[in-house]
Amino acid sequence: MNGKGKVLVVGKTRLILASNSPRRLDVLHQLGLNPVVRSPAVDEAYIPGESPAAYVERLARAKAEVVAEKEPDALVIGGDTIVVSENRLLGKPADEDAAVEILISLAGRKHQVLTGLAISGQDGTVSAVSGTEVRLRSFTEAEARRYVMSGEPMDKAGAYAIQGLGAALVAEIVGDYYTVMGFPVGTFLDLLLQSGWRYEFGSLSQTN
Repeated sequence: MNGKGKVLVVGKTRLILASNSPRRLDVLHQLGLNPVVRSPAVDEAYIPGESPAAYVERLARAKAEVVAEKEPDALVIGGDTIVVSENRLLGKPADEDAAVEILISLAGRKHQVLTGLAISGQDGTVSAVSGTEVRLRSFTEAEARRYVMSGEPMDKAGAYAIQGLGAALVAEIVGDYYTVMGFPVGTFLDLLLQSGWRYEFGSLSQTN
């Protein structure tokens, strides 16, 4: 079964999204897939010396695997997204002032968005990282504060949402739009194949 309102079940395998991100769920719905959503409890502390790519991939794997341990018959998707600017990792803002500060630091400059994606199933876990370069247009602190007052930036890495009101802040992207949203579709399809599954335009089937 598939489609919004129905949980995707292939044979005895359920599809689970180990993420609270409504953006990731939106993309899966766009693909005609409707997973069960589970909230993964993982330690997101940064390990000193860890590269941004290694960090975001480790978290994606951890989220998928912690849910897969409790759902051994499921195909579990985990994901994590970070913004990297001048070698600084920018996560979700702690408060409105922090969101404004992050946005001002990004205004008129290029930064990188990294999304780690992992799929965990009976045959183990596969994962990858997708990166996209984004340049925000120049804007004033007053503009940044007005955007922050919308509430949209508060649960977003880098304090903006390219698929929402934050699109008005974006001047240019070089790479995959869905990476910036937090769910790179091409990477997902590649990982599915590595996991022994194939996407068939609204459903999944096993390749073996």
